[in-house]
Amino acid sequence: MEKAESKKLIFRGNEYPCCASLTMGVIGGKWKTVILYHLMNKTLRYNELRKEMPTVTERTLSLQLKALEEDGLIKRKEYTTKPPLKVEYSLTEFGKTLIPLIRSIAEWGDYVVQKFSDQSCK
Repeated sequence: MEKAESKKLIFRGNEYPCCASLTMGVIGGKWKTVILYHLMNKTLRYNELRKEMPTVTERTLSLQLKALEEDGLIKRKEYTTKPPLKVEYSLTEFGKTLIPLIRSIAEWGDYVVQKFSDQSCK
């Protein structure tokens, strides 16, 4: 009996065993989806993102922003014409393809809170 060879997916030089693994590899973790959620409708500066996520450390936020940028989901725009340096983050066209998924994740979170708690995410 021949063993079926599993097809591995490759994205940005990383190998994934399935499409769900690829998705979670790109947007998984505690902060990436939260960052994408806050960038869905607007461009934000680094400090504005920090205010939206007060419990994230500066190191973690920087690393997650860098990873999202390397994966082509967000773009970082530097304004260096006059001090102080200004940096803005926004979704790329590729990143915008995640908006329906991010909305679904947020809606599910709100549903869970409404059904199983006294609080609301909104």
